[in-house]
Amino acid sequence: MVQLYNLHPFGSQQVVPCKQEPAHFCCGRDVLFVAGTAASCRVEVFAVRDQGRCEPLGSFATLGPVLRMAHSRAGDYLVTIEEKSKATFLRAYMNWRCMSAGSSRVCVRMVGHKMEESYSETLKEQMSIVEMPLSDPPLCISCCPVTGDLLVGCKNKLVMFCLKYLVINQNLTVLDFERSLILHIDNLIPAEVAFCSKHIAITTELDVLILKLELVQQSADRTEQCTHGITALEKPVDRGVTDKDPLTQSLQLEVDEFVICQKPLELLGEESKLCEIPITLESTELPTEDTKRFQVRYLLFRRFTPDQSPFGFCEETKLHSLQLLPVYQTGNSVTAHEEIENETELLSLFCFFSLPHVGYLYSVGKLIELISTYQYSEKSEQAVLTPQFLHVITSEKLQCFTVRCSAAAARDEDPYIDTTVKACPPVTLDVCTLRMQLFIGPRVICHFKNHIILLTKADTEDITERRKPSRRMLSRKADSIKSRTTSESEPGWNLYIINTVSTIQLYREMVDYSRTYENVKTESCIHLLSEAHLLLRAAIMDPSFLKSDEKEEILRAFRESCALLGDCYSRFDTKDYHLALPYYRMSGLSMTEVLKRLASEGDEIQTYEKGFLFYLTHSLNEELNEELSKESANQVLRIFYLADPEQLPHILCSPCMRNVCPSTAVEYLQKVEKMMPSVVLTLATAFMALKMGDLMMYEHEMDSYKEAALTCGFIGQPKLLRQHKEGVVIPTEFAVHLKETQPGLLVAATVALHENSKIELEEADTFFKMLCSNSENNIPQLLVDFWEALLVVCSQEEIVQELLLRITSQYVWRISKKQHPETKPLKTTEDLINSCNHFGSIFPWVTSIMSAGSPSDEDYHEDIPKLQSLLCSHSINIASALPVLEPLSEAGNIGLAIHVLCSTHLGKHEEAIDQLLQRCPDAAVLYAQHELKGDSRPVWWNKLLPELCKRTRLNGNDCPVLISSLKETLSVVAMELELRDFLSLLPEDGTAAFFLPHLLHCSQRKLLT
Repeated sequence: MVQLYNLHPFGSQQVVPCKQEPAHFCCGRDVLFVAGTAASCRVEVFAVRDQGRCEPLGSFATLGPVLRMAHSRAGDYLVTIEEKSKATFLRAYMNWRCMSAGSSRVCVRMVGHKMEESYSETLKEQMSIVEMPLSDPPLCISCCPVTGDLLVGCKNKLVMFCLKYLVINQNLTVLDFERSLILHIDNLIPAEVAFCSKHIAITTELDVLILKLELVQQSADRTEQCTHGITALEKPVDRGVTDKDPLTQSLQLEVDEFVICQKPLELLGEESKLCEIPITLESTELPTEDTKRFQVRYLLFRRFTPDQSPFGFCEETKLHSLQLLPVYQTGNSVTAHEEIENETELLSLFCFFSLPHVGYLYSVGKLIELISTYQYSEKSEQAVLTPQFLHVITSEKLQCFTVRCSAAAARDEDPYIDTTVKACPPVTLDVCTLRMQLFIGPRVICHFKNHIILLTKADTEDITERRKPSRRMLSRKADSIKSRTTSESEPGWNLYIINTVSTIQLYREMVDYSRTYENVKTESCIHLLSEAHLLLRAAIMDPSFLKSDEKEEILRAFRESCALLGDCYSRFDTKDYHLALPYYRMSGLSMTEVLKRLASEGDEIQTYEKGFLFYLTHSLNEELNEELSKESANQVLRIFYLADPEQLPHILCSPCMRNVCPSTAVEYLQKVEKMMPSVVLTLATAFMALKMGDLMMYEHEMDSYKEAALTCGFIGQPKLLRQHKEGVVIPTEFAVHLKETQPGLLVAATVALHENSKIELEEADTFFKMLCSNSENNIPQLLVDFWEALLVVCSQEEIVQELLLRITSQYVWRISKKQHPETKPLKTTEDLINSCNHFGSIFPWVTSIMSAGSPSDEDYHEDIPKLQSLLCSHSINIASALPVLEPLSEAGNIGLAIHVLCSTHLGKHEEAIDQLLQRCPDAAVLYAQHELKGDSRPVWWNKLLPELCKRTRLNGNDCPVLISSLKETLSVVAMELELRDFLSLLPEDGTAAFFLPHLLHCSQRKLLT
């Protein structure tokens, strides 16, 4: 649907002082080219100054009447299709500016003609006309705005000429063309073509085809032609009628009075291959190592049918005004169509074409889709698309429509569009008509910067009617002579340059217009402000924006438009209320400024819409650095109490609300709790009581629920315990108080927050360090308590291993430094063994080692059993822990126990036995009994028995521990081995009386079995 507003996008207008009646015209850079009608074979050139003033620069002759003309910004050349003696010619006018300097010298040359250096000085001062002969008459032309390449449409083919820069010498560079590619298209007569960055759009009377030339790897055979026909697996549904169908041929012979038309058809993207228009590429440039090979990708195909009426078909139903509008991205800024100096990355591409009564705008860049449809009030003659508007001329009007190019390009450019960070009016927003300006006989239109060039031509009857004398006192004869004289002398045509008003002026008018809808809160207000926003976006995308005098003013207006849209989505009851948040963010307004715009002080009756509450809720929850004043914070408190009381405990925890009056907050919270009690409300009330210094109220609130319920309450609102400031976790007053009074609750709540993804492990570390005022390198006991408690419930293996290493490191540091924890640990070793799988029961042989330790170990014994318990479990990765345990390697029996535990985890039992026999032989057998099982059983007789025999022989009767250990070992080995194997292990010089009982035991076991 097209909405109609009565705005004023058009400003002043100037008449171009043409000496001859214009037939065609085009614009380029800062000039206007006007080709005369068939009677005069000349092109007049005008410089377009400020406010649309035109100054003649000169003129040059053409071969014949100009049928088509186009200017290329790249290369600054003019290309024409001219007719002479019923033949058409394609010509390019280079260096035409020298004509305006007074030079009348002209050089005519063939395309590709080699120019000698001797002509260098002459070429500088003369206009060059490049003739480009074609085997078929040229029908239409288009210049690429980026490269300056030329595309020529002929019957059944398109010919592409590449613009070349020929360096004659260091002082002279000459432009020329090289015919590089021919696209052969069967049964197609192009009416219009458009060419931009290897994208090609073609229209016939009722068909539209958009293609893209894509580079492919070079082929070994450079003369090979790439044919891109379509082989469909099934027949297309909308195939229509073809001449190959014999039934159709017979029907046409029988019913010649009927017109058989193909069905309308739209194919987008890959489906457009089914259009059954095969294309063959023929490369015509000289093959070199740098020769580019192309293939065709179909982007869009659309077929229309003639308009039908009760009186039959309308023969005037033809497509017109084909145009490709590119939007490029260079660096961090977006630039739009006309001002491209060098080849840049294509951001978005749009294609427009029109039927007499409806126009179509497609996006053909990253996404192929129909963006807008334009319904005209009457039959259109021509249309021109710009980044900001679509200008359409009818028989009596110049119409100005809005477009959605900037909305689509913004989404291609910025991935944050359509999030809570940034917003932009949707591409699907209904287009509107800004103005319908009356003109007599508009014929041709084109766009140039902020100017519209319009050719009007009145019919003879119109001129006569206009010039008839109002007084009827003349005779019939005199009247007839007067009319004839007027019609013959009156030219009947005018070429206007119409200035469009500045972006800021039109934006202001749109904003003023939108206020007429403001009080009734209609969608029209949002629609018009969205149009104003897109108008500014398009201006910012213009390449000349960075150098514009209006730059700062446009940016201010853009922020203002965001604020106005934020106001609308905050005040109006609309389904898109959530857009208030991103628009206010883009406006740069602070929360205090938004409150002043929308909320009335002390108004208890005022209602607040969802958009405003959505903005406030998200802004408060996102922990901005802005602190509201006491008045503003109390105002926010009152707003939520009236509009959304459930949010009260959450908004009170925002850093922005630090200055809120706690007594007022408690009053509101208690009122809400009577209606809808919850743990979070109770905790918020306790928090406010702390701020008031009312400990009795605090204790009363905290005693209302058990610790488990309070923990769940902290999960519901983590900001009761921690907040963020500039990305750093900050403990609240509540957390500080819990540290002193209920550290167990604080640790349990933090563990619950971590398990519910409300706080990261690193954040928790910082939280406890700041809470306990410890430096970055010092680990407070409360953090160790958190790690131990988290190990009990954590199921993520990666985090478990990280925690085990951290806890191990802290135990080792305190043991090695003989450092006591600053507070009493919340859990003992026994508590951890009973509650956590990652802490195992301490092995008997470890206890045996420690029983032989020094009494000084008792001073910090709690860390020792915890560390040993960790290593007695199978959770920790010993290989990763070895560097952490290194400081304890020389720490007496503690180090021995740790060393042996590590060796055991690594499967180094023999090394462990050596260490025990060396330093604590009492524990060797206990170790063997506990560890040497299963596959490790042979270590009894392969390692332990020989070592005990060896050490006992050396020490004799001086070491009873070795003798008793040897006896226990012999008893175990005798039960395991055959008599012969057992006997072979005994030393040859051993005392028979010592070993005989074990031999008898082994032999008796054999007899019993």
